[in-house]
Amino acid sequence: QLQLVESGGGLVQAGDSLRLSCAASGGTFSQYRMGWFRQAPGKEREFVGAISWTNGNTYYTDSVKGRFSISRDNRVNTLYLQMNSLQPEDTAVYFCAATRVVVSGLAQPENYLYWGQGTQVTVSS
Repeated sequence: QLQLVESGGGLVQAGDSLRLSCAASGGTFSQYRMGWFRQAPGKEREFVGAISWTNGNTYYTDSVKGRFSISRDNRVNTLYLQMNSLQPEDTAVYFCAATRVVVSGLAQPENYLYWGQGTQVTVSS
């Protein structure tokens, strides 16, 4: 069973950058596609992006394309989310998650097997 722990959240101003990390343990990290989701108060959990087993293929929701970048380092079992040009609407709890689903299913949270506890990102205007 894979355990996931996010870190790197915080309070920033609009236009700033943050990098989130997701450390995995207890399983074979490289065997999972990994996703980032976020959830704002009163809203449903939203797909941010995902990455395949290596850094070869990444997928993003339209609202973060060109601003966010996902990468992973399988040597240290860690997933990353680089967030640039942050805006107040990016404020949410950010979660990493692991899946073995095919690419067409990456945006659906119900397809993910393991989840981290989340890290808060707050962007002030």
